[in-house]
This record gives sequence, C-alpha cells and structure tokens, in this order.
Amino acid sequence: MTAANPKTRILTVDDSATMRSLLKHALVGHGFEVEQADDGVSALEWLACNDCDVVITDINMPRMDGFGLIERVRAGGPHVHRPILVLSTESSDEKKARARQAGATGWIVKPFDAEKLAAAVRRVTH
Repeated sequence: MTAANPKTRILTVDDSATMRSLLKHALVGHGFEVEQADDGVSALEWLACNDCDVVITDINMPRMDGFGLIERVRAGGPHVHRPILVLSTESSDEKKARARQAGATGWIVKPFDAEKLAAAVRRVTH
C-alpha cells in the first residue's frame, strides 16, 4: 500500500475576483490545493512565508503586473525554480516572448479550459 501523494499546491495571482473564483473552482475540482493573491505584490508577500508547487499569474494587474512578479521570483530566493504559468487574455507573440524571457514556464490564454489547465499544471509539476 502506497501513501497518497500530497496535494499539489497552486498560488493563483489575478486582480479579478471572478477569475480567482473560476480558477479555484476549476483547480480544486481537479484535486489541487489553491491559494490566491490579487496582484504581484500580494503574491510576493504570500511567497515570503509560504510554499507552493506552481504559480499561475495574470499579466495585467495593478501595483505589480505578472512580468514584474516573474522577474522578482526568478531574481532569487526559495521559489527561483518554481514553475510559473501565465494565464492571460493577452496572446501576442511579443507578450509571450517577454514572459518567456522573464522566466515563465508556460502560457495559457483566457478563457481557460479546466482540463487543459489541470493538464498544464500536472505537466510542470511532474
């Protein structure tokens, strides 16, 4: 008999309460544990005292956008190698290239498909 795997813990970062709710519902429904932040500053504050397996971030947010968040996480610290998925309505090659350059692991376009999102999370955590 093998021990059950601990739940994959995801930090979702989005300034839209509706989007955070949709993400939480979709991800919890696929067996993930979900924590939430409403912008890059809140996410960094949360990451300073907590751990997660994956960060899913929007790009366009007040105070600190997704690019800033990715750059700060990649600059060093305990989360420097953490997978970061961008979830955004933006889909231009320029924005995707900028996110990759900042250190994003992958890109998902909103509106998201819950199955594809869960598959992307599994892909970057295994």
